[in-house]
Amino acid sequence: MFSLRDYQQRAVLRGSEILDRYKILIINFQVRTGKTHISLEIAKKYNNVLFVTKKKAISSIEADYITAKHTFKITVINYESLHKVRDNYDLVICDESHCLSSFPKPSNRTKELKQFHANSDFILMTGTLLPESNAQLFHQLYVSNKSPFKDYKNFYQWHKIFGTPKRKYVSYGDVADYSEVNYDNILNYFKHITIAYTQEQAGFKSEITENVLEVEMDPKTYDLANTLKKNLVIEGKKEVILADTGVKLMQKLHQIYSGTVKFESGNSMVLDQSKALFIRDRFEGKKLAIFYKFKEELNAIKSVLDTTDNIEEFNNTDKHIALQIVSGREGINLSKADNIVYYNIDFSAVSYWQSRDRMTTINRANNTVFWLFSKGGIESKIYKSVMNKKNYTLQSFKKDYGI
Repeated sequence: MFSLRDYQQRAVLRGSEILDRYKILIINFQVRTGKTHISLEIAKKYNNVLFVTKKKAISSIEADYITAKHTFKITVINYESLHKVRDNYDLVICDESHCLSSFPKPSNRTKELKQFHANSDFILMTGTLLPESNAQLFHQLYVSNKSPFKDYKNFYQWHKIFGTPKRKYVSYGDVADYSEVNYDNILNYFKHITIAYTQEQAGFKSEITENVLEVEMDPKTYDLANTLKKNLVIEGKKEVILADTGVKLMQKLHQIYSGTVKFESGNSMVLDQSKALFIRDRFEGKKLAIFYKFKEELNAIKSVLDTTDNIEEFNNTDKHIALQIVSGREGINLSKADNIVYYNIDFSAVSYWQSRDRMTTINRANNTVFWLFSKGGIESKIYKSVMNKKNYTLQSFKKDYGI
């Protein structure tokens, strides 16, 4: 029989009090601590609830709703489908709310929520409220008319008060940098509407062990990468690989070192199956969750391994699961996996910290994550940045390669 843990019950009581008083609540609980069950329990007193999440997490949310035997009316959709709902909802729950945090301009999903649902009560759920910058707070709260920053018409007005103007250099010139916001200056505006909890407080004893495995790629792969670095263009009979800017060179090398490439035409192909074959041989007999970066990497994986992208099929069959890093890093429980294997690595520090924790549960003591890096490739350089909570940027790339 399903029941909430003691700390979850306390969170429901405190969260309900906050929501009753302020009409907006932030549940800043680390991954796997049960944010979904807490929010659904709080939602019981509402008549009509909208739950917005990532597409791959929808089935998990619906399963939690059934497990807890809830009966209130709920609509569970992904963020990309927000334009389809115009009904009035008593409560809107935004899962992984940091996906609303782009700045200085709001994302389309943020605009949709603000335009059509701003008068609803809001629960914002995330394990990483401010993953990269304190400036990410404004638009998460902006979706509600009860935002503690409601007196500021837009991000720019807000930043003038709470931020520090800076400039940064990008490939196309010098631009304004709005990322600098002092945490102490904004804390008092949102701490009264926030409940927070860590895995350690919840009783998790899990440890994550990371292993970096080097894969010797086909010699042709290294020849291709070296030629591109030297000439910035490779012309074939039908296709062209062009790296005429620093950003494009960084992206093309990121692809090539793991065995794929996207051509200037938009077509793409698998160049080298070395990583896929390595996974097949090294992890024989293991049930795997495999994260990949580029779509052609999935084709390489599927050419040698029986995989699915459906969490229910993964949980109930012998198939491995293969997920794109960004779409699979949040809201999915991969505890059925023996290991997480990264075919490639993302430039984002958020992707690193969230996706590696997908196997963690309160009853699981040890989790093992494997990173597959091409010997001499770009992946190890990206890894050093993201594990220190820094995105791998063009500036990082230029420093590493002396460009």
